[in-house]
Amino acid sequence: MCLINRLYRSKTQIDHKKTASDPKNVAIPIKEAVINVDIHSVSNKSTQELHSMNKNIIRQSIQKGFTLVELLIVVIILAILAAIVVPQFSATTEDAKLAAVDSTLANMRSAIDLYFQQHGEYPGDLTAVPSAACTGTPGAGTGGAGAQGQAALLQQLSNFTDLQGGACSISDATNHKFGPYIKKPTMPADPFKEVATIEVVVAGDLNMTATAGDPGGWKYDTKTGKLIVNIAAHQAR
Repeated sequence: MCLINRLYRSKTQIDHKKTASDPKNVAIPIKEAVINVDIHSVSNKSTQELHSMNKNIIRQSIQKGFTLVELLIVVIILAILAAIVVPQFSATTEDAKLAAVDSTLANMRSAIDLYFQQHGEYPGDLTAVPSAACTGTPGAGTGGAGAQGQAALLQQLSNFTDLQGGACSISDATNHKFGPYIKKPTMPADPFKEVATIEVVVAGDLNMTATAGDPGGWKYDTKTGKLIVNIAAHQAR
């Protein structure tokens, strides 16, 4: 019995020695542990690097902006562009106003001259109330200076008229057979002060000038047929 126990103990020790000395039995768990440790360390390191990169990107985005020098350069460039563009825009606007006033004066002067050729008198000098029968709307302006002269001027130019200047909205073959000379019974506003009023005078002065104070609008003389802008700076146009 003792001999058997000794033999068993010897065999057990030999097996333990073989197991301990066998590299296959030891390396497998060691390798698995090493691999697991490496994976976790790499994973933790990558996560930390990503967090660090994100923080740097966010910090750079927050800190990124214009410097004072860059802002000053932008302001200077905008000022230079404004100095170039604004005068050109102003000049273009003034040119457009001058072109508009020249067009209005040319059209009205042509209408006034044509009326004079057909009637022998300038519009507004005589009454626009027709002496002959009118089947439409008759003129009402009595002519002369002031508001009655303005009314007669516009009614005689925008309606059919007889030889004496009587105005009617409907023409007939016998009396109201002249005109009309303008399309609308109103004057456009002057482009400088936006005033459409016509100041009518009977001075007969070819050297008529704008009224003191430059009220704007237009000035017209029924004796000479002269029409000007009622602003001193533009009266010579």
